[in-house]
Amino acid sequence: MAETLERPETKAADSSNARNSEGSRSKLSRLAVLLGLVLIAAGTVAWWFHAQSFESTDDAQIEGHLDSVSTRIGGTVTYINPDVENNHLVQAGTLLLELDPRDYQAELEHAKANLETREAEARSAHVNVPIINASAFSQLHAAEAAKEEAMASVEAEQANLAAAQQRVQRDEAIYARAERDRVRYQALIERHEISRSDYDARDTEAMTASHALEADRAAVNSEMQKIAQARSTVLQRQAQIEAARTAPNQLVDARAKSQSATGQMDQAKADLHTAQLNFSYTKIYAPVSGVIGRKTVELGHRIQPGQGLLVIVPLDDIWVTANFKETQMKEMRRGQFVDIHVDTFGRVYKGTIEDMPGAAGPLFSLFPPENASGNYVKVVQRFPVRIQFDKGQDPEHLLRPGMSVEPTVTVR
Repeated sequence: MAETLERPETKAADSSNARNSEGSRSKLSRLAVLLGLVLIAAGTVAWWFHAQSFESTDDAQIEGHLDSVSTRIGGTVTYINPDVENNHLVQAGTLLLELDPRDYQAELEHAKANLETREAEARSAHVNVPIINASAFSQLHAAEAAKEEAMASVEAEQANLAAAQQRVQRDEAIYARAERDRVRYQALIERHEISRSDYDARDTEAMTASHALEADRAAVNSEMQKIAQARSTVLQRQAQIEAARTAPNQLVDARAKSQSATGQMDQAKADLHTAQLNFSYTKIYAPVSGVIGRKTVELGHRIQPGQGLLVIVPLDDIWVTANFKETQMKEMRRGQFVDIHVDTFGRVYKGTIEDMPGAAGPLFSLFPPENASGNYVKVVQRFPVRIQFDKGQDPEHLLRPGMSVEPTVTVR
């Protein structure tokens, strides 16, 4: 009976304990859920703040230079290096191919001979300058001296003419007196008042005086002719002076010829240099080290100046062009660190932002968008950011232009 009275109380206590235990578990569950939500919120906030420190894009690829090898001259291909094939690696300075050099060799020899001729002409013209300078001015001085001598001769002949004229006057007086004596003596001899010898003496004196007068008159005529000749000589010497006075012009002409010969020599040197260059262009060398691609030339082809022959892709100078949205550019600066995930190898490379773009990518297209047409639709623009790989990460040159990458920029 006593046992039956204690059972209801025991049951009530057990029921109360069970309710307390369930309440505790419910509180713990709510606390756990609340704690989980707090942790999730905290993680979300932490992830959001962490994500704000990075900007990434999948619109990016590796780029590099494509060095097109062409020829500067025309010619026939006579030799191609056996290693020059598509996808083959070539070192800078390697002989790629050779053109027929015979035509350019002939032009080179012709240019050398022409230069030798022009140099000889220049030397001759240069030597003639002092020769013409000396000879032309010496001719002028000689002509002036000869003119002075001729003028002195004129003066001397004029003095001789005056002396001869005085002798003529004297002889005329002597002859007149002797002729008067002869006439007087002739009258006396006719009257037999003097001897014949006296008359003969006077006749001889008159004849002698007549001969002397004629001789002096002839001397006067001779002196007059000499004066005329001397004056003619003066005119000749004056003409020589006028001709010699062109000496400065002759000197200027000689110097001009020397300068012209020097210019022709310089032109011949330039022609020779051009011929040497054209001859050297018959051998075409690799400008850079890289992989050959797009080879279009074959042995025996006739090629023209500027014609593309092949392309060399350098593997030492590559970079990443990443097209970021304009909304991602706010915190992006030059020199920030970049993690570059390369899809081909699944590997992350290190790099830095080398340059920031000057304009949005579409503006560099052939037909940039024109928003003034009235059909404006706002589109988020992309800007090409250039990213440089850190040195020493690709010793085997596995990275190639055109590979897709996903760069992530640390902006904070």
